[in-house]
Amino acid sequence: MPELPDVAAYISALEERIVGEPLVRARVAKPFVLRTAQPAMSDLQGRSVRSVRRIGKRIAIGFDGGLWLVIHLMIAGRLHWKNAGAPTGAGRTLLATFDFPNGSLTLTEAGSKHRASLHVFADEEALQAVDPGGIDIFESDLPEFRRALSAENHTLKRAITDPHIIDGIGNAYSDEILHAAQLSPITLTNKLTGAQWQRLYDATRETLTQWIDRLKSEAQNAFPEHVTAFRPDMAVHGRYGKPCPRCGQKVQRIRYADNETNYCANCQTGGKLLADRGLSRLLGADWPRTLEELEARKR
Repeated sequence: MPELPDVAAYISALEERIVGEPLVRARVAKPFVLRTAQPAMSDLQGRSVRSVRRIGKRIAIGFDGGLWLVIHLMIAGRLHWKNAGAPTGAGRTLLATFDFPNGSLTLTEAGSKHRASLHVFADEEALQAVDPGGIDIFESDLPEFRRALSAENHTLKRAITDPHIIDGIGNAYSDEILHAAQLSPITLTNKLTGAQWQRLYDATRETLTQWIDRLKSEAQNAFPEHVTAFRPDMAVHGRYGKPCPRCGQKVQRIRYADNETNYCANCQTGGKLLADRGLSRLLGADWPRTLEELEARKR
């Protein structure tokens, strides 16, 4: 799933291309992707884009008259930009196309699970329906961060990936954050010391800032066409069996349900391997079995 840094890169690229431009035509290729009926998608046509912003892992595009288009990519949804006159593509993966005078924005989704979605909202108040309510790490101080994550006793992995607790972090960047903070993914939030809370807070801000800056810089040169959760220069995520960049020991993993957590035993768990059945069950029990379950959770 595209996470906060990836969404920030998309927004940077979209601001450059569509802010101030009118939406000429909206074409929905797969009806299931549109989850609202009123306002209609056609109501956006002819209106100019006024802003693009992030709501958690969603992209919200604001139009004249207060209308909003919200795109949620989920796992396999991706955005693409085609310059004016270029073919916009077709086929099973194409969900929707938004034509502007200078080019077209397309939404695609690989696979058959149909998780990506579009919503159209009439105003700012209606837009809040898709806000999961997690804190924004860049607008929160340490005490607020600590209160949010310790309101319920969860593993760190679960706490920082729950969109109702903290905004925009998923499986990939949580691994990177916990490695930077040198904390175990299965540590419970009510067990953290003051020093560990400080490390986690700093690591969250610094890791996300580093990747936001890097991906936004790349988006200045070209539209983000290869958004992935697996990047070769990540420290631990997706790097099972490869050397930890801090200590050189092999990166380990915990598997549970359809998820995998990567960590360095030497840097994060005092040398203890966590990938046994008991600890997998512990982490699995603290993690909803599907993304939909996590997204739909009510605090």
